[in-house]
Amino acid sequence: MEVRMDLARIVISETSQEQIIVLRERDGKRQFPIVIGLTEAYAIDRRVKSISTARPLTHELLANVIHEMDGELDKIVIHDLRDHTFYAKLVIRRDGRLIEVDARPSDAIALGVAGDTPIYVEEGVLRQVCEAPES
Repeated sequence: MEVRMDLARIVISETSQEQIIVLRERDGKRQFPIVIGLTEAYAIDRRVKSISTARPLTHELLANVIHEMDGELDKIVIHDLRDHTFYAKLVIRRDGRLIEVDARPSDAIALGVAGDTPIYVEEGVLRQVCEAPES
């Protein structure tokens, strides 16, 4: 079963190579962090804030390719966690069928946040990593 999540927070630290995004369950209290790189954190932050650049960056390029090929990013699914590494997939709708493309969660989220693409996490992954928010 897939659980709908929202991007709750982006934590950018200019003194560290590791940045953090936090996903929170849309209709619940579970949340968890994902460690990502600085470049990906800046890309997500830029896309959340709708900050454009003179030329397309990688995530805009991929969004343009999907669009020009008459596809639509249907959803992002974080479907596995192995050896402290999350695995995600882009689910692209094209010509009435769904195409799944392997992706890092940070890249998938950077691509999807600009278009409000739903983010899901498999229940099994969520059970492995979730923690209730502090009150």
